[in-house]
Amino acid sequence: MSLEVLEVSGLATIQDVGRNGWRRFGVPTSGPMDTFAFQAANALVGNAVEYAALEIGLGDTTFQALEDCVIAVTGAGYKLSVYIWDFPLWSSFFVRAGWKIHFNKVEAGLWAYLAVTGGIQTEEILGSHSTYLRGMFGGFKGRQLQAGDVIRTGNLSHLSPEIAARTIAPEAVPAYTQNPTIDVILGPQTNDFTDESLKTFLSSEYSVSLTSDRMGYRLEGPALTYCNKTELISEGMTVGSIQVPSNGQPIVMMADCPTTGGYPKIGTVASADLPVFAQCVPNKSRIRFRETTVARAQKKYRELMSGLRNSILEED
Repeated sequence: MSLEVLEVSGLATIQDVGRNGWRRFGVPTSGPMDTFAFQAANALVGNAVEYAALEIGLGDTTFQALEDCVIAVTGAGYKLSVYIWDFPLWSSFFVRAGWKIHFNKVEAGLWAYLAVTGGIQTEEILGSHSTYLRGMFGGFKGRQLQAGDVIRTGNLSHLSPEIAARTIAPEAVPAYTQNPTIDVILGPQTNDFTDESLKTFLSSEYSVSLTSDRMGYRLEGPALTYCNKTELISEGMTVGSIQVPSNGQPIVMMADCPTTGGYPKIGTVASADLPVFAQCVPNKSRIRFRETTVARAQKKYRELMSGLRNSILEED
């Protein structure tokens, strides 16, 4: 089974759940920017959660099926057409050999995911198929996809109508919006910021900068200030960490974030809200932050992910 890349005007890479267990050696996790949409795409075509899929972002992309296959497309910010028909996202479809699959970028949202029954097949690097662009390894030759690439997929074990005609219940999909209120857990360097800065952070609007990428989303808004100029010894970071450099503009660490950093961290984005945050469009979104607790954040994430596979609807 295989797909050919015909056109890429944005960023298309191969991602799986990420490269876990290597951060202590300085290797980022990588994986999808929108973990919910990624897992939903795999669920729709009957794949295990760890199977690799295609992440499409920032521009138009076109593929051609070289053999019959079943695909699912999820995410936000794209209009999907297959052959001569338009299809909704968050659904699975049967695609015949020779049909073209078009992703056309629209305004609201940034990332879409294409999963194929059987998963995307590439060489595993450090236990993962995920592409790490800065390290130039994983995925397809360690780089983004380009026209002419042929992507191999797993053996198709079933082409049942049920697999090829599924959708995710709308109420199970995160409330993607360009004006979200994002839950954050304050710390660990909260005391390094003035009381006024903490109030500002939790009461102001921020937008995503055009200089953002898979490593981190740079925010633009009211500047935050430190209590003193003492430098922080570099320490571990994770996806969602919110660093604040000396210019006072927060940076939210994303899928390809480095494993350590030396700027004070005012908080961490709750995992349940990272999918919505990842889909915020630079210069258009208006983001607010709201304090939460670890317990509430964990409960929210469990509720988001636990019902995913139970939310799959099959056409009659």
